[in-house]
Amino acid sequence: MYLSNYDLKEKPFQITTDSRFLWLGEKHKEAFATLKYGILDNKGFLLLTGDVGTGKTTLINALAKSLSSEVILAKIPDPKLDEMDFFRFLANAFRIKEPFGSKGEFLLLFTKFLEKAHVKGRQVLLIADEAQRLSPSLLEEIRHLSNIEKEHVKLLNIFFVGQVEFNNVLLQKKNRAIRQRITLNYVLEPLTEEETGLYIRHRLAVAGCKKEVFTADAVHEIFKFSHGAPRLINIVCDRSLLTGFVESKKTIDGEIIRECAGELEIAPYIEPEELEGLRPKNPAGTGKNKASQNGEEPSPANAAETSQEEEREEVELDLSGIRKKKGGMFGIYLIYLILIILIGAICGYFFYLPS
Repeated sequence: MYLSNYDLKEKPFQITTDSRFLWLGEKHKEAFATLKYGILDNKGFLLLTGDVGTGKTTLINALAKSLSSEVILAKIPDPKLDEMDFFRFLANAFRIKEPFGSKGEFLLLFTKFLEKAHVKGRQVLLIADEAQRLSPSLLEEIRHLSNIEKEHVKLLNIFFVGQVEFNNVLLQKKNRAIRQRITLNYVLEPLTEEETGLYIRHRLAVAGCKKEVFTADAVHEIFKFSHGAPRLINIVCDRSLLTGFVESKKTIDGEIIRECAGELEIAPYIEPEELEGLRPKNPAGTGKNKASQNGEEPSPANAAETSQEEEREEVELDLSGIRKKKGGMFGIYLIYLILIILIGAICGYFFYLPS
């Protein structure tokens, strides 16, 4: 829709992973080289963690494409698989054709597969993406697979890719056996503001645009919004290009980014009961304000009526402030009951008071 406005051949800020748009900053280059070395050198357990949207999946896809055909690779699509479905998936991914009906039968077939691959000089890699969602039972099964090895040789490389909370999973006492086997660990940090600008220019260039579309102020606002997460950078940049097109602008400045960032913010939902408690005591359009808005002075007859209305509204507003999501009416009834008891006690006191 907006491509011709910026001399683009395609959209530069799609949120889907596309290795053509891969930009490797210093952090990404180091992670790429470190992890590739770990795979090719049969290091066993590898770990890549990073916050949401920092580009882990994009990096892994690019890494997988860079490997030669000598590496046999499988990627776990759903960390919530049960035991037998996990074994069936591995058998299908590694093209193990023989049928099996139990865990023991699968392990025999899988061991035979790994040994054949080793004899042929091939490496086997299992990537567990979204590792923080792995169930404890599946994590334990993966650990057991790593026990299949020859003397001095790892037959299976296992690559965990997950969000930073996966570190907490590994630090649990029950997972210390896995933690001790991780030979390479890399944390992918968000981009800096300078890297954010380079990342944006790179994607624009790949999409066919050679000119500067985003001003320095715009890049600063993009970094403030995204905190250096490539996914959020893509989202706000795509939105701003559309906004600039609608406003017939060829350049995106900080004002447009601030506008788009505000539109992308998600406001918290407030329950109606909570909103009532936030209402002002003298809302515009009621009581005296109602008359003054019409340019009229309230008459004496209406003044008393207006005052009564205001008192009723203030009482209603005061009561609405104590309503709660659960058991709100109980509090009101309790107040009424206490008032009745107090009035009864006062009346009884004066009734029995000696003359």
